[in-house]
Amino acid sequence: MDDETFAPPDDGTWELDTTHLARPITWFTRSPLVSGFPRGFAEGLARYGLLLGRYDVAVIGGFMYAQRLPFGAGGTATAEQMQARIETSARAFTERFWREDLAHWDEVVKPGAVAAHLALQAVDPAALSDDELAEHVGRCRDHFEAMIELHHRYSAPSLMATGDFLAGALEWTGATAGELMGLLRGTSAVSTGVATAELEALADAVAASDNARAVLAAPDDPEVVLDILTADPDAGPAACAYLDAVRYRSIGYDVGEPSAGELPATLVGAIRAAVAHRKTGPGDDGDSALTAIRGRVPAEHLAEFDDRLHEARLANRLRDERATYSDGWAVGLARRALLEAGRRLAARGALADPAHAVDTDAAELAALLRGEPGPTAEEVAARFRRRMTRTVDDAPPFLGPPPSPPPPLEAVPEPARRATLAVNAAMSNVFGVPDTANSATVLHGLAVNRGVYEGPARLVADGADFDRIQSGDVLVTRMTSPYFTVVLPLLGAIVTDRGGQLSHAAIVAREYGIPGVVGTREATRLIPDGARLRVDGTTGEVRLLG
Repeated sequence: MDDETFAPPDDGTWELDTTHLARPITWFTRSPLVSGFPRGFAEGLARYGLLLGRYDVAVIGGFMYAQRLPFGAGGTATAEQMQARIETSARAFTERFWREDLAHWDEVVKPGAVAAHLALQAVDPAALSDDELAEHVGRCRDHFEAMIELHHRYSAPSLMATGDFLAGALEWTGATAGELMGLLRGTSAVSTGVATAELEALADAVAASDNARAVLAAPDDPEVVLDILTADPDAGPAACAYLDAVRYRSIGYDVGEPSAGELPATLVGAIRAAVAHRKTGPGDDGDSALTAIRGRVPAEHLAEFDDRLHEARLANRLRDERATYSDGWAVGLARRALLEAGRRLAARGALADPAHAVDTDAAELAALLRGEPGPTAEEVAARFRRRMTRTVDDAPPFLGPPPSPPPPLEAVPEPARRATLAVNAAMSNVFGVPDTANSATVLHGLAVNRGVYEGPARLVADGADFDRIQSGDVLVTRMTSPYFTVVLPLLGAIVTDRGGQLSHAAIVAREYGIPGVVGTREATRLIPDGARLRVDGTTGEVRLLG
């Protein structure tokens, strides 16, 4: 595998992914990603009869690239298959497929995924022999692939109802996508934190205990604070429940990112913030906002507006739930096993550093644990250095010919047009960013949650920076994952380079009730760490105050 050149696997157009991964992909993650991602996407696209047939990914030059292919590309579908696909596309809306998918998710898929996670979590890698650990690493790798597939199998059902609502409402009301997405606020509880209930219970327990409050306020090492807190007779059970819920959750998409349990200062800060104050969540102005927007809908479309909004509110939670209960947990469990293997191999000199284990694939790591031939410590260290010294800014945005524009709507068969409009609306609001000019002191992006906040900027390039976040900081980052929710209690506002109104950063800002501006393109380049910012979540302006 060559990480030095950018040679695409075929003559098609390959687009660099700048939304999910800022750095090259770890060697461990590559195989599960390349196998699971397109398979899951293809299943979801077929389920909804979408004319986008495949969404392939490849690791090129160490980075993730994607290629979108229409159904039947290259003559791979017969006329009968194309007609069946189009008919399925129309039925997806008349029969509201997402309702059935949501019920199956709640009743079968999510409980099954949680059970699979807990089974792996119950295994202590440190208690395994080398042979057993090698097998466990393989199981974690296979589980990771299955969860990546699951995540992307539910991409279509998580977006179709929302995209359908946006497509219609944008036309009927003249409202912005941000205004319309504000009507979905309060419908995705998981976006405020996977362990919100556990954190609130812990805050209540600490507030009721003089001893626990003293422990939490002590300027001790964060790990010491957590150890003492979990042993406290009053708050201990709640503290253990919270830590068990978050410690093996990754804060990113790749095993190179730390899990929440590796960030004790962040966890202590989140607990302190939860005790000190409560986020109120959605405000009480939702009815007035809806009334104002409904007033702009032509009478002949009002019933359909209400119907599409109802369906979008119903399905919206799947957007973040599908990630939180699939690969977000699997990444952390795999990382736990890799770090244990890394500790053993580093002690033998087979790796230069335990952290380098993430830059071996599962087969290589198993071979090293068993004393069989594998990459040398210097080879793996070189992989690690290359990955940690490059970002997506070092990779070409496109490989191959320029991307072709989508076909005009008139060229799409009429029964498939509603789905096409929904997909276009959803995808443009996941990835689309404004092309507005920025200056050295004022940046512009998409306003995703009303309100104004002033506070210090905290630049976060990757998970290693999380423990620097203090209560009241403005998170400034290239992009967020759904798993950033562990730091939400600390934040005053969110600013990102990438992402649109349906990005995870936009969703969590709305759900948590803090101002957010996404899609500034240049925030991480223009905003110094520690600079005081004024974030206007109404206008989409971020101003440096000093």
